[in-house]
Amino acid sequence: MKTLPAEFAARMKKLLGEEEYALYEASFDRDAVRAFRVNTEKISVAEFAKIDPFSSEPIPYAETGFYLDCDKVGNHPFHHAGMIYVQDPGAMATAECLDIQPDWWILDLCAAPGGKSSQLRNKLGEDGILISNEIVPSRCKILTGNIERLGFRNTATTCLDPVRVAQRFPETFDMIMVDAPCSGEGMFRKDDTAIREWSVENVLHCAKRQRDILEQAVLALRPGGYMVYATCTFSLEENEMVVDDFLRSHPDFELVPVREAVRCCTDDGIAYEGCTCQNLRDARRFYPHKSRGEGQFMAVLHDRRPCAPRPARTNRPAGKPDPVVIDFLNETLADYEPERVSTYNGNPVYAAPALTMDRGAAFSCGVTIGEVRKNYIQPHHQFFMAMGRQFKRKIELAPDSAELERYLHGEEIAVDCENGWAVITTHGCTVGGVKVSAGRAKNHYPKGLRKV
Repeated sequence: MKTLPAEFAARMKKLLGEEEYALYEASFDRDAVRAFRVNTEKISVAEFAKIDPFSSEPIPYAETGFYLDCDKVGNHPFHHAGMIYVQDPGAMATAECLDIQPDWWILDLCAAPGGKSSQLRNKLGEDGILISNEIVPSRCKILTGNIERLGFRNTATTCLDPVRVAQRFPETFDMIMVDAPCSGEGMFRKDDTAIREWSVENVLHCAKRQRDILEQAVLALRPGGYMVYATCTFSLEENEMVVDDFLRSHPDFELVPVREAVRCCTDDGIAYEGCTCQNLRDARRFYPHKSRGEGQFMAVLHDRRPCAPRPARTNRPAGKPDPVVIDFLNETLADYEPERVSTYNGNPVYAAPALTMDRGAAFSCGVTIGEVRKNYIQPHHQFFMAMGRQFKRKIELAPDSAELERYLHGEEIAVDCENGWAVITTHGCTVGGVKVSAGRAKNHYPKGLRKV
């Protein structure tokens, strides 16, 4: 049994009552629940079910989510291929609160490491846009790496504070996910650091920061849009009180019910003494002693003003790609849309025109094709992962084959393929790229991703 801070325990007993607190405390005797989602950008749930090696049990509120009972999934070829994303099942509930339309523009404001972003991206179609923002540069790099592994296209990652996000994207998004930094009480079962760092002072500090973040996030929301406010903590100060304060100062907004599938697996929000929101119970709480997963809070905030068009964006020069880029794409891909080819931060990219951003505003914008060198292109790993379906040359390897194992270790392998750039696939999903010459595939799987 973990030793919880005495003051935290007293607050939770007051919140839950003595009897239910005992059930909550007993949940620490059980292992944290693990789960994964199928990345439908790579493979459908139905097709994955035919090859699922994990004997997975579906999560009732997430149609792409499954409980996971095995370890070391990060070394499985399906993970390397971006077919799955390992994520806490409680965290999955937040992106399932709302019926998301495929053409929406979505901002994930506090996005690292990328679980909710990837879940949201899977709900969007070719006309949908996702901006995944993370203020901490080191965490933004991790976020960008996950976006690359999963093969997403109409996505940009940015490293901006909320004030700059609001300035760059005024009244732009149909939905904003605000998974706010918090005191982490819901993570105590699997994060000893969160226990050591907990204090009432930190709870109050987080609550102030959360209010400040929401005040900036709302400026980037279109009239008629939705914000999902979420934390992984239990304190009233960081959850219901933040929501109530926001609604009090923004009378155009209302708290709306979540989808029924999420409601059934969660508890009501807590209507505390002094709150002004009459339906605060429509906020949701995910408890580890009642549901399979770690602690979460979520609330859907709707702007009731009539929907308005997005503001016209300044026509920014997209940057004409070097002719060597077009030659490379024509030689490598079976088909692509030439109007999506431009440059960003000096590198050729493949992106929806709507995703065009100022130079330096994003870590990545669309799909980085590669680096232009003297008369040739050195392809980026993201290009292989996102454009693999369009490659002329594909080398299919079984997930349990010795060849794929060698490839994931960074080794050269023998192949039956014509010369040129090619992708390694398993069950049709891209794992990475190679340069084929005379029956040998030179490995271009990034060193930092290779199995050891």
